[in-house]
Amino acid sequence: MIGLKPRQQRRNGNEIPQRVHLVGAGGIHMSGIGQILLQRGHTVTGSDLTLSEHTARLEALGGRVFQGHDASHVRDAQLVVATAAAKSDNPEVTEAQRLGIPLISRAEMVQKLLADREVIAVAGTHGKTTTSSMAALMTVRGELDPLVLIGGDMRDLGNANARDGAGRIAVVEADEYAEAFLQYEPRIAVITNVEPDHLDYYGTVERLGQAFLAFSRRVRADGILIACADNTWAASIAETREAEGAHVERYGIDAADVDWRATRIRGNDRGGLDCVVLLSGQELGKLSLGVPGRHNLLDALGALAASMRAGVDFHRASQAASEFQGAKRRFELLGEVDIEGGTVTVIDDYAHHPTEVRATLSAARARFAGRRLVGCFQPHTYTRSQYLLDDFRTCFEGLETLYLLRTYEARENPDRGMDARTLAAEIERPAPVYLDSFEEATERIAGDLRPGDVFFTIGAGDVTELGPMVLAALEARAAEADDSSDRGAS
Repeated sequence: MIGLKPRQQRRNGNEIPQRVHLVGAGGIHMSGIGQILLQRGHTVTGSDLTLSEHTARLEALGGRVFQGHDASHVRDAQLVVATAAAKSDNPEVTEAQRLGIPLISRAEMVQKLLADREVIAVAGTHGKTTTSSMAALMTVRGELDPLVLIGGDMRDLGNANARDGAGRIAVVEADEYAEAFLQYEPRIAVITNVEPDHLDYYGTVERLGQAFLAFSRRVRADGILIACADNTWAASIAETREAEGAHVERYGIDAADVDWRATRIRGNDRGGLDCVVLLSGQELGKLSLGVPGRHNLLDALGALAASMRAGVDFHRASQAASEFQGAKRRFELLGEVDIEGGTVTVIDDYAHHPTEVRATLSAARARFAGRRLVGCFQPHTYTRSQYLLDDFRTCFEGLETLYLLRTYEARENPDRGMDARTLAAEIERPAPVYLDSFEEATERIAGDLRPGDVFFTIGAGDVTELGPMVLAALEARAAEADDSSDRGAS
């Protein structure tokens, strides 16, 4: 393990004013900041366009969250923190500037919260939420009592995405959008992979790769970079940093030259994978996962390497991996309904990039062998649909039936790229059915599903609301069938 210094006395009380306002408080990262501030006794207000379970969580902890943005919301604040999605003409941003209230980004605020911690920062195009969630659980089970800030709610930590542990370790999901991760100075950094994404901001994949390289150079001189050698870009960054004299370790399944390797991989009776972990060719022991897919095994290997280098022993880290239930919206079982002599299973997944979709469907084919897979995908942003079009054309081939829901706009206007209706016309296998509203989608999908089907809602937007609606419609369909059967019997 690398030597971690004793934790210094917390300085944040002097650095962070008492009254903090969050612009975009309902965002997963922003709400995590609010939770930690409230736990530390700060007065927290916030705003967002819509209220959600994350804003409700802040209010339950004593915060106040306004629906909509208005200049009056910030006038009592001593510090304003703005999400990257907030535009320069946001009335709360402009009012803070007019009044001279300090205004910082979400990433800058996170760095303030981490000022006295030994940081494990997990970055990557895919897998960073799962990897950071696993590392968080491993460090909790390893009694390091970490501070945790991740981009997804963890079932293993009470469906929360933040905790303000008293230990010297912090586990943080390092988001690459708008170069947010360049605010961090980690002691341990993990890069899971680098693939084309967020090109609405970066413009080219080369600029994106340079940002990840810059992130890797943020690792402290006495720290360590842990990179997935199975990914070309991550492996290249590791090679560059090693040539520059940095301490680098690699993990992987397929790559030839790695420090941490998963070998003797096989399926288990929980739907996950078992393997044996090697460190520098020496056997550490068995790793057994309950979550499906090789991508989750790779994420577990990265989390294991990071947590062990932070001081967790292999037994506790591997036991945590075995217990790991997954982050919310990552292959999350929403429910099952028996209809017409068979069961329909409904699962929600956050995949919004073609590589993530392929990984999810590959895991689904392994977990639900012999069952028909049906999916409803909601594109996330118009630009992503445009610049990843070639991959979107083919990534859904694991589905028997595909529905496309209207695009989730997030921060964009339709003229920035391609909408869902146009994307639907570009996908050949399976030929999708375009659905313009949740009501239309619920009625059509619940009517089309057959006994034995596994139905996935897929995407990073509000498509997560569709699964419960389809479940309710299926339950009504089952009840109606039972009523008809009873009337026929009488």
